[in-house]
Amino acid sequence: MDLGLKDKSVLVMASSGGIGRGVATEFAREGANVMLFARSADKLAATAAAIGEETGKTPLWTAGDMKNAKDVSAVVQKTASEFGGIWALFNNTGGPPPGQFESFDDEAWQSAFELTTLGYVRAIRACFPHMKNAGGGRIVSNTSVSTKEAIDGLLLSNVFRSGLVGLGKTLARELGPDGILVNTVGPGRIDTDRIEQLDTIWAGQKGISVEEQRKDSQASIPLRSYGEPADFGRVVAFLSSTANAYVTGQNILIDGGMVPAY
Repeated sequence: MDLGLKDKSVLVMASSGGIGRGVATEFAREGANVMLFARSADKLAATAAAIGEETGKTPLWTAGDMKNAKDVSAVVQKTASEFGGIWALFNNTGGPPPGQFESFDDEAWQSAFELTTLGYVRAIRACFPHMKNAGGGRIVSNTSVSTKEAIDGLLLSNVFRSGLVGLGKTLARELGPDGILVNTVGPGRIDTDRIEQLDTIWAGQKGISVEEQRKDSQASIPLRSYGEPADFGRVVAFLSSTANAYVTGQNILIDGGMVPAY
C-alpha cells in the first residue's frame, strides 16, 4: 500500500529516542520530510543521522522543551518554513513521574499537566492554521493503555492521558470539516527506556529481578512479547497518511492484545 507520505511535511515531538524515534523512522522510510523535536541537541543530531543512514531520508531537527510555549511555537514555524507547510503532527512526550496520590504536591500536578496536556494543546494550536490553509492534515496524539485500564502507581499519567482522549474526540468533530483527521494511540509494553524504568520500579516493589518482571509482563500479553517502536510507528504512519481517509476520533491501543477492556 502506498501511504502517500512521500515529501509530506511531518513534525514528530519527543523524537530523540523511544517511541518518538520509532515513529520518525517510519515516516522517513515512507519518504516524508520529518522534523524532530526534543530537548537534547546532541541526541537529536545523532538520531537524525541514524535515521538517515537507515532510511535514506535524513530528518531535520530542532531542540526545545515541550513545556515551553515559545519552543513549541518555534518548531512548528520552522517546520512550516523548511518544508512549505505541515501535513501531520505526532504529539508525544515522556511520561510524568510514577508515584501514588500522597507523593504529589501542586507543583507535581501542574508540571504533569504542562508536559502531557498543555504541550499537546499548544502544538495542535500552532499546527492547525497551516493544516487548515492547506485543506487538510493529520493529528495523532500519543497517550497510554491507561486510557482503557488504569495502571497502578502511574496516577499522573492515568489522569492526564485520559484527558487527551477527550481532546482527540472533540477535535475530530470540530476539525473534520477542515479535512483534518485526529486520533489518539495508546502504547502497551513497547520496548523503550520508559518501559525499562517501569519494569525496574515494579521489580523492586515485588522483590524480584528485572528479568523476572519482564518475563511476567510478557506472559500477560497474548502475543507474549513486548512491541518494538517500529510496530508502533507503522500504525501512526498509516493514521497520518492519505491512505487513511476515514478513521478519525478514535483511541487505538497498540498493545499486543494486553488490555482486556473493550
